[in-house]
Amino acid sequence: MLRIGMLTSGGDCQALNAAMRGVVKGLFSERDDVEIYGFQEGYKGLIYSNFKMLTSRDFSGILTVGGTILGTSRQPFKLMRVPDENGLDKVEAMKHTYHKLNLNCLVVLGGNGTHKTANMLREEGLNVITLPKTIDNDLWGTDMTFGFQSAVDIATDTIDRIHTTATSHSRVFIVEVMGHKVGWVTLHAGIAGGADIILLPEIPYDINTIVKAIERRKKAGKLFTIIAVAEGAISKSDAKLSKKELKEKQAKKNYPSVAYELAEKIQKKSNQEVRITVPGHTQRGGSPCPYDRVLATRLGAAAANLILQEKYGYMVAIKNGEITKVPLKEVAGKLKFVDPKSDIIREARMTGISFGNE
Repeated sequence: MLRIGMLTSGGDCQALNAAMRGVVKGLFSERDDVEIYGFQEGYKGLIYSNFKMLTSRDFSGILTVGGTILGTSRQPFKLMRVPDENGLDKVEAMKHTYHKLNLNCLVVLGGNGTHKTANMLREEGLNVITLPKTIDNDLWGTDMTFGFQSAVDIATDTIDRIHTTATSHSRVFIVEVMGHKVGWVTLHAGIAGGADIILLPEIPYDINTIVKAIERRKKAGKLFTIIAVAEGAISKSDAKLSKKELKEKQAKKNYPSVAYELAEKIQKKSNQEVRITVPGHTQRGGSPCPYDRVLATRLGAAAANLILQEKYGYMVAIKNGEITKVPLKEVAGKLKFVDPKSDIIREARMTGISFGNE
């Protein structure tokens, strides 16, 4: 009997169900003696032994369904070694659940924090296989994560729709896109949506440079400007602060987010009307786009193949269009940032896009 545990952890995104479906279909294509234990609400289900037995039928018809049939939750890695309110050792509890169910492997779908915990469980002796899930596309070791392209499509559609009202009213529109630490979604959606200014966490901005870019457009007869800004975008002055100093400064701010701070400063310096659009969690919701359905299915099937071969301790990934595997110990704790000197940034600048820094 092949006993497989499965969980989805961290923020939800499109194609989680498609990826799990790929794993299960891949396993049942080779073996009939498979038991699937679905842990509910991510690592919380593994900690508190909250699971349900699933069959291949449970994974039928979910290819196009967003979210996750198992539910998810955020369990910060830094708190995993901290006992819960009842003194429970979370790591030992997860190991106990794994061994109690006599699992052959634990399949984990998640992002950066999720992979840190998955690698810790590998170090504790559990057989683990992971799949790269996050709209941020910031997992090291893979060219693409599932959920990213769907989020880009939604953010792009938002920018597309803003174009009509921005041109009608000759306004500056700020579209705030998800991405606290990295700017992949903002970069791709900004280019695809024809944004005039793109602000990323990796490229600290100068408010005067932004205003100059707006003024240049006005002089050229272009009376509107669209700014795509990542929620983690930061000014050059703030980027020079220590983490502690930055945290203290942000605690004193009265702005709901970076878009509102930018809007106030731009309006004061340019005397131009500014409006804000925040698509927020819509970027993580809805049905996965075709690209993500294909990618998630391929990654799921590859994960099943590793399980059937008893090759554990890997994240399945895609590199140069080919599905491969990367050791978990190499993935955990590493983020894939946008390189300010990369070709895509250089090419975007060549089309006239400003990144607010020069």
